[in-house]
Amino acid sequence: MTEKKIFILDDDKDILDSMRMVLEFKGYKIDTSANPENLNSISEKAPDLLLIDLWMSGVDGSDICRQLKDNVQTKHIPVVIISANVNIKELSHNCKADGYLSKPFEIDELLSTVQQYTRDA
Repeated sequence: MTEKKIFILDDDKDILDSMRMVLEFKGYKIDTSANPENLNSISEKAPDLLLIDLWMSGVDGSDICRQLKDNVQTKHIPVVIISANVNIKELSHNCKADGYLSKPFEIDELLSTVQQYTRDA
């Protein structure tokens, strides 16, 4: 199995650090950012999966997801929206996300979701 690359975008440093620690322990290569502007070079980073928080300070994760899915260079990258919003299923569908993960989530839920979207075809 090739090492899968995951990019996590969340404005909560504790969440970023926790997810990084868990996923790196499982063998994933992790890149994190609390700054959505770092997504400008996402096609160069070529992640196998994007995990994006829905609501960050001054930024709407669904807008970011929609932009990525409308871009020819990034639309193939699976995007999973992360949020505590009760309407997360509908919101993730509306922004063309491939899936969602409800906060708070268990480690097993995170790992299962990541495996689902990084599994080799």
